[in-house]
Amino acid sequence: MAECKPSNTLLHPICILEKEEVSSKVYQKFYRGMIVSLIYLTASHPDSLFIVCLRVRFQLDPRETHLIAVKRILKYMKGTTNLGLMYKKTSKYKLPGFCDADYAGDRIERKSTFGNYEFLGENPISWSRKIQSTIALSTAEA
Repeated sequence: MAECKPSNTLLHPICILEKEEVSSKVYQKFYRGMIVSLIYLTASHPDSLFIVCLRVRFQLDPRETHLIAVKRILKYMKGTTNLGLMYKKTSKYKLPGFCDADYAGDRIERKSTFGNYEFLGENPISWSRKIQSTIALSTAEA
């Protein structure tokens, strides 16, 4: 991957990853090693957190299509080495937070996804994304 062409996006516009039996299996230990490295990199690239967490779900039975998607994330990381978090010195100690949820956005299990960001002034200090444990029957439940 050191000589790969950098990518400008994390995800191909028409890429939909699902559990599949069609494409060939990938060596599980190799796939997991790539995923662990990407999880480590999400600390400095919070924009990749959601996409990496989607790829984690396939580590028990990784296929060739899943590996291609993981390699695209690595290409994105290579192309965005100049980007990162910048913390500005501020005297404003406001603690705003933002959250959002989707309704049955998980194509595999039909569960809703919840995410949140917290800031100290203008600086992001915490972020997370989680698939809800139950299936929401309405947008209000999501």
